[in-house]
Amino acid sequence: MWGGSSPVPKALTCYRLFSQEDLRTHPPTKGMRLNRLLVSFVLVTLSIYAQLAEADVPPEVPNLAKSKKDRQKSEKLPPCRACTVLVNSFRDGMKRTERSKHDGGDAAWEEERLGSYKTSELRLVEIQEGLCRDVGRGEDQCHLLAEEHESQIEDWWKEHQTAQPDLHQWLCVEQAQVCCPDGFFGPNCDPCPSCFGNGKCKGNGTRKGNGKCACEEGYGGDNCDSCGPEHYESFRDTDKLLCSKCHKACAAGGCTGAGPNACRVCRSGWIMDSQRGGCTDIDECITANTCTKQQFCVNTEGSFNCLECDKSCDGCDGDGPDMCKECADGFELRDGLCTDVSSEKRNQYVAFTRYLTYLGLCIATCIVLQSSTWLAALVGLAVAIYISVSEYWLNTEPQGTPAPSPKILDELLQQ
Repeated sequence: MWGGSSPVPKALTCYRLFSQEDLRTHPPTKGMRLNRLLVSFVLVTLSIYAQLAEADVPPEVPNLAKSKKDRQKSEKLPPCRACTVLVNSFRDGMKRTERSKHDGGDAAWEEERLGSYKTSELRLVEIQEGLCRDVGRGEDQCHLLAEEHESQIEDWWKEHQTAQPDLHQWLCVEQAQVCCPDGFFGPNCDPCPSCFGNGKCKGNGTRKGNGKCACEEGYGGDNCDSCGPEHYESFRDTDKLLCSKCHKACAAGGCTGAGPNACRVCRSGWIMDSQRGGCTDIDECITANTCTKQQFCVNTEGSFNCLECDKSCDGCDGDGPDMCKECADGFELRDGLCTDVSSEKRNQYVAFTRYLTYLGLCIATCIVLQSSTWLAALVGLAVAIYISVSEYWLNTEPQGTPAPSPKILDELLQQ
């Protein structure tokens, strides 16, 4: 069990022999038995750990989630889209190498001996080396397609580039047969319907789809040749239809033209005018005013808003201190406006307490006068100076910043 030469079993054996000899002379106590059990447990645990380490079992590596870039690289695109990505990457390579030329000092001699670099095999190799590197989604699929169609691309480069310069048409439509020309769809590249210019053909340019029209918002019909719900026909000729959205007063019933008077059915917040026809806005501020006391109602088309009254108002009919029903605490009605009077009362209170302070100082001076004339004179002088300075400072208006002199103005204008 212990593997022969392992140091842990030897230690365990020595411990066992020592314990047997010790038992002959000293009977074991309860504490000794507990210590023996603990030591045995530690030694057995170390032995098992050593055997596991010798087995050299590789730890399991958790599978890390692929990054977003890796997922995009391995993403599988539809056949036509994948071929288009390959062609676009090839075109980017052609743009990247369009200003290149043969290596060597004499460009004219190189062109004469090796042929034009524009259609040379050297340029093709340079393009293929960078193929699919600039692709974000479906890069792996692009590389596979490049290998699969390598011979066809080389054939186009050497034999058909001049006569058929559109690589997408030659490779994706004619050779690989995974795409259709624009305006065609399906396995046989059947022509798409016109959709009246107001929609797109399902499967356009691919070998997929059913060719039906996917109409834009506001249009309907198999060929997008009619207006959708809540839209009306504002223009039509033999080739074009223009539909416009009904007024917001109109409900799902639609309308016959522009404006609320052309509605067939009215939305909530509007009412049908039995005399003139069409929808008329309901003034909810009159019929269903749910604003609180500290709010006033403002009617809007099809609805209403509750806005907060001015802070000077205790209830109001509109915005501003002149629209108050009553003035709030700290405000008084003056000339039709609720005016803040709390500052005036505060100033009056401050003035009253100031004058009481002055009176107290004067009384204190009179009390001092009864005991010492010269001391009362000094105190009275100090009180008089204090009162004079205080009143001057409180009653003097703060001066603004002096106007700059004409000389300073000229200097500023010249800067």
